[in-house]
Amino acid sequence: MTTDLSSVTGVRQSLAVLLPIRLTGSANWPTGPLPFALGSRRTDAATRQTYFTPAAARALYGTPQRPCRWHRFMDVRHGSLHLLGIELLHTATTRYPDHGLAVLHCDVVGPGLLETLRAIGRRCAAAPDPLDGPLSPVSLLDGIAEPRCADGPFALAHPYTVAFLTPDARHTPALRQNGRLPESADRWLWYLASRSTDSDIPTPLEQWPDRAGQAVRISADWSALVLRHGAAFLGHRADLGADDFYGFAELHCRTVYLDALLLGSVQRDHIDELTDSLSGVFDGPKLARRVSALERHIALFRSTYWRQHLTAHGPANELLLSLQTQYRLAERFDDILAEAADYARLEQTQESQQIAGALGILTILGLPVATALSILQVLGAKSAAAVVGALVAALLATALVLTTRYGRLVLSSLRGRGPGGS
Repeated sequence: MTTDLSSVTGVRQSLAVLLPIRLTGSANWPTGPLPFALGSRRTDAATRQTYFTPAAARALYGTPQRPCRWHRFMDVRHGSLHLLGIELLHTATTRYPDHGLAVLHCDVVGPGLLETLRAIGRRCAAAPDPLDGPLSPVSLLDGIAEPRCADGPFALAHPYTVAFLTPDARHTPALRQNGRLPESADRWLWYLASRSTDSDIPTPLEQWPDRAGQAVRISADWSALVLRHGAAFLGHRADLGADDFYGFAELHCRTVYLDALLLGSVQRDHIDELTDSLSGVFDGPKLARRVSALERHIALFRSTYWRQHLTAHGPANELLLSLQTQYRLAERFDDILAEAADYARLEQTQESQQIAGALGILTILGLPVATALSILQVLGAKSAAAVVGALVAALLATALVLTTRYGRLVLSSLRGRGPGGS
């Protein structure tokens, strides 16, 4: 039983490529996601919004007043790739309001799915990158957006890929046998999601059970696997053609399941930015202002994008959780909340110290002056010279008190020294 995918042509082979972009102009394209259709079912924004919670739907599709998603049908062929259309999703962050994601929806012709994935992933000895020439994102998005630099702070080194493949009766390594799934099926799934072969990443036999445990069993007919740089969907029975259930499965893979992964990518970018903001919270003065801005940033992200439950339907939730697990997003966000809470307590402590210092200064200044004036009143001295002399004596007493340990402590509290004396 071979596990070689290089010569396999599936009955259905689709590929979505997610590219981090920077919006440079307005897209005069129809709003909403690319509306794929199957029979009478059309997966436009109105249909998809019924699948997700309202908050998740707003993050993925925007609102009529504030759209964040646009699409355009295309028909471009290059090598084994057939480009069907492009989607743009605006994913603005606090620091980068022009950031977004482009999604290229393609069909793959012939036995080139795995080799296409390897080429996109820039594997050693792989074919030239197919996202070149007529499929170059620079030319496809000219005047609208440009790819983010690979060395940018929030850009993946390579595009994220989502592959879908269904086998025919000859592809026994992927098919259930007597109801059981062979180990080779999970290997196929891993190759497609990781965009690699055994020659690219030799995997110890001991690791295969753990990798198989990462798969999402959507049903007995098909499985999914989500990794850091790619995801894959693989059928486990023979695809019978046009009227088979796999047409509906492919529609879900291109639409709502892809949207779940898009939301996870947006969450990753925001958490990366929050982490970077935390590292610079002590850079410069005005700690209170920076901590307040950080808390507003966290609250906005939490209310707008941070979701771990998208829908009442299970697979989309599991796919999102799988992507979050790959990037440890839940643990990282918990760390961000804990660190921000520590900074808020520190800032409150400094404010309390400054208030106490101000009260101490008022006490140090006010007590000698009040005492001197009281003495003048008791003595009945009303001349200007007596008043000036009393005030000078009070100021000297104040200066003397400020040189004591208590006075220095009050001045230090008033200055509100932070970590490292800042």
